[in-house]
Amino acid sequence: METDRHQRRLSGRARCLAAGLVWTLLLVLRMHAQTGAQPAALPVNDDSVGLIKLRDDSVDQVLELLERWTGKTILRPQALPANTYTLTLDHAVKKDEAVLALETLLNMNGVAVSPLGSRFLKITSLNLARAEAPEFIDGPLNGLPPSGRVASKLFHLQFLRVSEFLPQIAGILNPNLGAAPVLFEKSNSALITDSISNLQRIETLLARLDQPILTNNAPKFYPLRSAKASDVVNKLRAILSGPLQMQLGATTSYQADDRTNQIVLISDPRQTALFDQLIARFDVKADPNTRNEVIFLKHAAAKDVATLLSQLVSGQNNAAHAAGQDSSRPSPAATNANLPAGPVPGNLLPASRSLDAPASREFSNLLTILPEVRSNSIVVSGTVDDIRLIRDLVNQIDVLLAQVRIEVVIAEVTLGDSQTSGIDALGLQVFSNRLIGIAGSGSGTTVGGIDPSGKPTGFASVAGSGSLAGIISLATTPRKTSANILSMPNIVTTHNKKATIFVGEQRPVISSYLNDSATTGGALGTGYRSTVTSKDIGIDLEVTPLIGDDGSVQLEIKQEVNDVTGNITLDGNEQPIIGRRQTESFVSVKSGEIIVLGGLQRNSRTKNTNRLGPLPIIGDLFGTRKRENVRTELVFFLRPVVLANTSADNAEAMRRIDAGPQRDEIRSALDPHYRPPGRKPRD
Repeated sequence: METDRHQRRLSGRARCLAAGLVWTLLLVLRMHAQTGAQPAALPVNDDSVGLIKLRDDSVDQVLELLERWTGKTILRPQALPANTYTLTLDHAVKKDEAVLALETLLNMNGVAVSPLGSRFLKITSLNLARAEAPEFIDGPLNGLPPSGRVASKLFHLQFLRVSEFLPQIAGILNPNLGAAPVLFEKSNSALITDSISNLQRIETLLARLDQPILTNNAPKFYPLRSAKASDVVNKLRAILSGPLQMQLGATTSYQADDRTNQIVLISDPRQTALFDQLIARFDVKADPNTRNEVIFLKHAAAKDVATLLSQLVSGQNNAAHAAGQDSSRPSPAATNANLPAGPVPGNLLPASRSLDAPASREFSNLLTILPEVRSNSIVVSGTVDDIRLIRDLVNQIDVLLAQVRIEVVIAEVTLGDSQTSGIDALGLQVFSNRLIGIAGSGSGTTVGGIDPSGKPTGFASVAGSGSLAGIISLATTPRKTSANILSMPNIVTTHNKKATIFVGEQRPVISSYLNDSATTGGALGTGYRSTVTSKDIGIDLEVTPLIGDDGSVQLEIKQEVNDVTGNITLDGNEQPIIGRRQTESFVSVKSGEIIVLGGLQRNSRTKNTNRLGPLPIIGDLFGTRKRENVRTELVFFLRPVVLANTSADNAEAMRRIDAGPQRDEIRSALDPHYRPPGRKPRD
């Protein structure tokens, strides 16, 4: 085997020598044909080789040439990639260049050449070169000629992150090496094994890219004399937003330092001229951008409006502060200095804003709102935008609320043994707490009802046009012995404003006793002293309406009935026993519909005897004794009518006045121009 190998080497050398001799002979013959001179001997140069042509030769022949040109011994394994090699050197080159060509040719065919000391070259497969301790280069690679020789180098990065840089160069590394670079993240370094030419490319990239980002940037400080630093920075950000911010560059930064009232700019020196001009224009002395204005209210209460607006301003400023923003707007520009003091006319508001900025929708931290109860107005102190925003809010808040007139009829119905409620006793037809009909007297027929869609018809459709007291009288007239109308008040209230009705009396009730019979300072007290308070005994009705835009009315109704059910003696004083009945309801009706509420029943027991009744036997001879259990129920009728603020709201009241005996006197008092019918006007 060794003999075959030696023979192959000799045959390869013979072919190389033969090829060289043939090429030399041809060159000499050509020169001789041109000059007609005799052939001369070529100079011998041991540092150059040439006229080499490899055509589909084996790796052994290539390694033999490498061994001859380098003068080093080749150390190789038995198995190497079985590829054929082709190389043409048609002119003389230096041995170093020829060696680089062979090393690159071997690298391209999966064979790595690694120096081993000064006398040996280790030949391995390319995918094993990393583990076979390739040449480690410590220092710059620019002085080495590019080649395919495999080597290792430790790259240390100064500014780039090695974990971010390695994935970006993965595409230029030799994939046949079989392993990724070794990463040393703590030292921000990487050990890369590859060909000399690839390592040189990586070194060139790092020389260009591993630079500080702020290489061309420089800081500059702008101390301000008149304006506030954070205000100027906010204005700069508003101006330099959008496309202008992209032109400034990603590394340009400007921040405010309110502690020293200066702006810190980090930017390319070529851009500082722009900031010099902008900051110089903003840092000017200007009058305070605060105004005082009194806003008079027409319908709302000044105290309520001031409280609401103060809570709104405080909430917005707190939200902006929690979000890390400054809710205060910049100080006024010089264009605001010539505005007049006091209330600002509407036509001056747009002119007071500089740089054509849109109207602000935020309140400044200079805003103050105080109520002036005597004139029912609010006093506003703040910037021009503050006053504009407050005035807009006041115009929406200070509106006339819808009003409703609620007619109330309270009836007490005595229930028979077969009757369960006052509504049944009166023969009323009620649907969803609404009165829709009255049973006819005698025949048992009904007037009114509801259609299949649930809409009231008949009686209920015309019930809103007449007097509620007259309608209820129609229901109670056939049953005069069982119903009694206690009260028929009318109340007028506004949207979400509580109205109250009380029908009854006040009685004195002893609430506490004080024993002063002890001796104090030699004087003896008189005994007990009583504290007397008044207690409402009667019917208490509270109604809170919510009026809708479509004429609907939602009523929150609270009913409370207190009456005396008996007496009790406490410490020698007779005190009333007060019975209490209370309900709460929430109903929705249309304007003019009648609401019926019942259920407040009471049982009372009575005992009647003649004058001799208490005497035994004699009382039975001359008279009888009678015990009765009477059930009564309070029925409330309510009819809300939404007022339209026209003369139609008083039509029912004027009709009652015209039906009364003092029509002319009341009419004359209400209208000085009124003339009674049949009386000629005075000249």
